[in-house]
Formats: sequence, structure tokens, C-alpha cells
Amino acid sequence: RKMKKLLIKMVSSFKIVLLLMLFVVVYYYTIAADRYVSEISLGVQSSNSSAGKADALASLIGAPPSSKEDVMHVKEYIHSLDMLNILNEKIKLREIYEKQTLDPFFRLYSSMNQESFHKYYKNRVELKYDEITGLLKVRVQGFESQDAQFIAQEILIEVDRFINELSHKISREQMGFAEDELLKAKERYQAAKNELITFQNKYGMFDPKVQAEAKAKLSIEIDSKIAQKETELATMLSYLNETAPQVVALKSEIVALKDQLVKESSKVASKESKSKLNELASKYQDLTIEAGFSEDAYKIALTAVEQNRIEANKKAKQLLVIQKPSLPESAVYPEKIYNILTIFLVLSLLYGIGRLIKDIVEEHKY
Repeated sequence: RKMKKLLIKMVSSFKIVLLLMLFVVVYYYTIAADRYVSEISLGVQSSNSSAGKADALASLIGAPPSSKEDVMHVKEYIHSLDMLNILNEKIKLREIYEKQTLDPFFRLYSSMNQESFHKYYKNRVELKYDEITGLLKVRVQGFESQDAQFIAQEILIEVDRFINELSHKISREQMGFAEDELLKAKERYQAAKNELITFQNKYGMFDPKVQAEAKAKLSIEIDSKIAQKETELATMLSYLNETAPQVVALKSEIVALKDQLVKESSKVASKESKSKLNELASKYQDLTIEAGFSEDAYKIALTAVEQNRIEANKKAKQLLVIQKPSLPESAVYPEKIYNILTIFLVLSLLYGIGRLIKDIVEEHKY
């Protein structure tokens, strides 16, 4: 009964709050582990101008720019299980955090499984993206200032490796695509050249168009010569008989010229001829255009491969480090005064609510 009365008396008084606050103060000033914070500020920058134009266009249509997507990829990678496993393998991250054994609330227990360790790691590495600057701020906690900076440095190294691998992957994909297009263009160009050479060998002429033009020019000359000879014939017949040797010879010459004109014209265009120069010239022109187009496509593809080879030696994306991992001089957490005052206010509020409920209950008894 005495113990019960004592408990009731303590609950009804404010001493219980002060007693609890005594434990809180003792915890924060004797048990709570100091946590130092090393900060990094970084971003991702594209090295080519086309990416910048694409970002500008994306901002106009309301789409997220590629730089923001890259930073989001970095953010997810830092908090990924892969990053945790790499850090644990390289610097024994679990052992670094397990060194603190006094504070039970922030201690990393050796019995924790992978999922619990991953959750613990994400709580120790804070990430915040700034929409205005497009930078990612990384705050790494450690129980010693050197540990916080060391972990932050390793995270920065792995992020840089991640960006390099992403950049090289893009370059390899672009290079592979350009080489495939070059191979296709080369095969097309070679096929067009072979078809053109086969055509020339088949008809025994280098350029039917030139030959057709030459034949047409020759036909015009023959036709002009025929007109000239017929004029001479008409003149002779004005003073000579048709049986005159000069007239007969001139008529024979005119007949020969007309036969030659028919032969030359039939070579250029004729229904009976299977090798008409006008058709061959048209076919040759088509083959020449195809060969020329294929050659231009091959040159463009070759230029693209060379450009991609040059770009492959550069980083398509690079990590932009605004602030390197800092070496903290004082612990940021826990915020002892702030936490103590907050807990005191909460306990006082709970005490007031409890006292109010108790008074209401006692009043209803009577």
C-alpha cells in the first residue's frame, strides 16, 4: 500500500518528469555517441554540346533534363546495395561502424543481416537534391571525423567510377552503331560499284550517255551534210543532165549519207535495236546515281566512325565535384540541447495530459 501510494504521489507530481529528464541528460552527456558529418556536393555534366541542346529542349517541353536524370541515377546508386557491398569489401564498412558499442540506439550489431545493415547504411548517408542548382549534397556520418571523411572519399571514388562506366557504355554503344552503319554502307557501295562495272563490261562502253551524245552530234552533222549535198545537187541539175557523171556521183554520196544517218540514228533510238543508247544511258545514269549516293553514305558513315572514335577517348559524362569530402572538426549529431529541450517539452505535455485525465476521473467519482 505504501508503494502504491508513493507511485500515485509521484505520478501526481512533476517529479516523475524531472526524474525521466535526469536519465535523458545522463544518456546524452555520457552514453550518446557523437556523429561527425563529412559533406560532398556534386553534379553530372555532359561534355558534348548536343546534350546541352537536348536539356534546353527538355526544359521547354517540361521534361526532366538528362543531367537531372544522371544525378538521380547517382543518388540511387549511392544508396544501393551494390554500393554498400563495394564499400564493405574495400574499406570494411561494417567494422568501421561496429567500433561504436556504447550507444545502443546507434550501434551496429554484428548479428544484423544484410537488409538491416543496408537500412542502417542509408540512415548514415543522407542525400539531398537541390532543384535550383541541380547538385546532389551527400552527408556521410561517422563516429570519428576521420571515418566520416574516409567513407565519403570512397563513396566519391565509386561514384566517379560509376559515371565513367556509364559514359564509356554510351560511347561503346554509339561506336558499335556507327561501325554497323559503316559496314552496311560499305557493302551497299561495293554492290553499286560492282553493278556499274558489270553493266560497262556487258555493253562494252564506259559511258553510254557520252556515246549517245556523240552519236546524236554525228547524226546532226550527217543531216547537215545531206542538206548541203542536196543543195549542190539541185544546183547541178539546173545546168546538167541526171545522167551526168557529177550528178550520179553526188546522188550516190547523198544515198550513202542517208544510209549512214539511219544507222547512226538507230544506234541512239530504234524499236528493233536491243542496245539503244538512250535506254542504256538512262540505265547507266540510274546506276551512277546509286553508286554516287552509296559513296556519299559510305563517306558519312566513315566520318561518323572517326568522330565516335575521337569521342570515345573523351568522357561523354563527367562528375562535377563542387565540394570534396570535408574533414569535420566537431560533431553535428546528436543535437544535445535541442533534443533535451524537445524531450522535456514532450514529457511535460504528456504529464499535463495525464494530470488532466486524472483530475477528470477523480471529479466523476464524487
